Amino acid sequence: MTRFACSVLVCVLAWAFPLLAQTPARQPPAPDNTKVNKVDREQKRPTADQQKQNPSDRELTQKIRRSITLDKALSSYAKNIKIITQDGNVTLRGPVRSEEDKSAIEAKANEIAGNGHVKSEIQVAAKQPNKTTH
Repeated sequence: MTRFACSVLVCVLAWAFPLLAQTPARQPPAPDNTKVNKVDREQKRPTADQQKQNPSDRELTQKIRRSITLDKALSSYAKNIKIITQDGNVTLRGPVRSEEDKSAIEAKANEIAGNGHVKSEIQVAAKQPNKTTH
């Protein structure tokens, strides 16, 4: 009787296996940040990948980034703005939480790059409400 039970079990598994194999695996959809980066698609606006790699532009970007990251008054959100330098001209882009953060970053960039060499595209974004878990 045990041989019979084993034979039945093997037949059932052999019949069920192809059905299980045909069930499509559910994968989460691929991340899509198209809406977030839509502004970076405009040809006239420089993006981080267009950062010049000559020593003077890299040094200028590094000095501005260092000045921003060392400022303890700035929020961590503000410290993540994009800094793109092309031929000595700096573009600042990204969201910050307050006008104070925006003004401080612009002032630091102007101090380092010089007035007339900084274009600010910084936007003040509303702070997201805190999510509470129950």
